[in-house]
Amino acid sequence: MSPWPTVSRRRLTEGRFVSAFQDEVLLAEGVTGTWEWVDVADAVRVVAVDAEGRIALVEDEFYLQRRRLLLVPGGGVERAEEPAAAARRELEEETGWRAGRLDPLGVIEQLPTATPARAHLFLARELAPGTLAREASEAGMTLHWRTLDEAVAAVREGAVTEAGSVSAILLAAFRL
Repeated sequence: MSPWPTVSRRRLTEGRFVSAFQDEVLLAEGVTGTWEWVDVADAVRVVAVDAEGRIALVEDEFYLQRRRLLLVPGGGVERAEEPAAAARRELEEETGWRAGRLDPLGVIEQLPTATPARAHLFLARELAPGTLAREASEAGMTLHWRTLDEAVAAVREGAVTEAGSVSAILLAAFRL
């Protein structure tokens, strides 16, 4: 049971990928407060390791950041899709590689004050050629291969800043 029961909920907006809500919650001793939050799909991030031990990183333009970001492949989990299936799909779509072996690295709460959505992190190995099928919004995406040490250095130096990618790379470094 939630420590703050919901008294009422109002939908602020609904879009294709995101809905925003404002909840009135019971805080303590009858006092109520408001909590604004967004409902988005869970995400996946995949650290894909090739036969040479290199990590796949993708670089793409992000509208809200107004710049290109370097991150591990990943994306949203579709309705009724298992996170592992989403990880396999996103890896192939963005890199053109399929995972022969996919191991969970963990789950992170990306922004717990604003959304219940989580990121499921995976380690992909035994890669085989697949089919590249990027979305139109990913037309400028590029694929880069880095050693594990270089990927960890990219995190340390601030070249990789997306939370799921940072977590996945560091967790993979412990595993590998």
